[in-house]
Amino acid sequence: MSRSIDPDHFFQTNTSLEQSKRKALKSTNTNGSPIRLPSKVLALLPDPTSPTHVFVAESAGTVRHLNLETHSTTSIYTTTPVTTPSSSTPTSTPLTSLALSPTTSTLYAGSWDTTIHSWHLSTRHPSTRFRRGHSDFVKTLLVTHHLQGSPLLLSGSADATIVIWHASTGSKLHTLKGHARGVLSLALDPLPDPSGDPTTSLTLFSACSVGEIRRWRITTTAGSGITAQEVYADSPIRVHETSVFRLLFDSDGDLWSASADGTVKGLVRGEAGGAWEVQDSLTHGDWVRDVCVTERWVVTGGREEGVRVWDRGTGKLHHTFTGHFDEITSLAAVGSKIVSAAIDGTVRQWSLEAGDLRRAVEEAEAEAGADPKGEVEGRGGEGRGEGKKEETLMTEEEERELVELMGGEE
Repeated sequence: MSRSIDPDHFFQTNTSLEQSKRKALKSTNTNGSPIRLPSKVLALLPDPTSPTHVFVAESAGTVRHLNLETHSTTSIYTTTPVTTPSSSTPTSTPLTSLALSPTTSTLYAGSWDTTIHSWHLSTRHPSTRFRRGHSDFVKTLLVTHHLQGSPLLLSGSADATIVIWHASTGSKLHTLKGHARGVLSLALDPLPDPSGDPTTSLTLFSACSVGEIRRWRITTTAGSGITAQEVYADSPIRVHETSVFRLLFDSDGDLWSASADGTVKGLVRGEAGGAWEVQDSLTHGDWVRDVCVTERWVVTGGREEGVRVWDRGTGKLHHTFTGHFDEITSLAAVGSKIVSAAIDGTVRQWSLEAGDLRRAVEEAEAEAGADPKGEVEGRGGEGRGEGKKEETLMTEEEERELVELMGGEE
């Protein structure tokens, strides 16, 4: 393995130095009107009460409420520093996931410290702390009030379990076990459960780091509280080769999944009970962290650094927005824009308006014509070879390593 002979680069390979140089050059670009934040952005959530605001979860242990128009931070929600096995000095652990209850005006954030933080939106004061539910990183959150108005918070963790909590009191109501490895994403089926009362039961879909998608029926009954059990336990949905980072239901009730195997799948309900069939398969190439779906477009992002826009009707790649200089962690549709967040500490916006998208395609084609080797700054990304299956940076093992390395991060 080759190494630089510069003593200032001791222990750094030439490849890593080249990647660092590429990122440094690319970091100055203003594509997507970047909002630059002081730490890595690990999750993004649209504000349902405002079309110009989003919440972002940061590795520094804070949640920000951002104004997309002014690029200003309107609110900051902070966590209490804690000690870790690697340091006796209290530090704020990274926040990995977000959920919001408009009904109770409560914001929730999952943490690497195995707990879930919550705040009152208006006062920004800490509210209930959800403890003693998980033994490893909290990876995904979901809030629902669909069961007879009962506020439920559902959390998935690297410990391979899903916990159902009372969203207001923090009481643990149920633990779901069935996944072999970490739970990465949760989604509620928007269509009524045909075998139950839609006011008292719902169906939860969960995805994990071995590529399985499992289903659970959650029911509430008067006097009996919450009950939950896995359905079709012997036939989980297997359409990916490895980690499924994101599950998303579209407005038609079809299920979309984004995976580390480099693909995004669009699934539709089969004729047989519990069956799901692949209707769309998009080959992103490198692993895909997130997916958004509009009436016309499917938008994907991940390690490749580009925000890819696919024609939903043809399945063809229409355009790739470039600007991020590290892996994309989260996407969100906000009005006619796609908002993206990344490890590079920026939040960027990309218009899907017909005129804006047409101009973006024309500009990209002009740049490609001027630079046939594809060396235009901002285009491409590290490790974007087709069909790579390996997972990097955000696996559980590497997150633990990063916790130690981030001890001095501002």
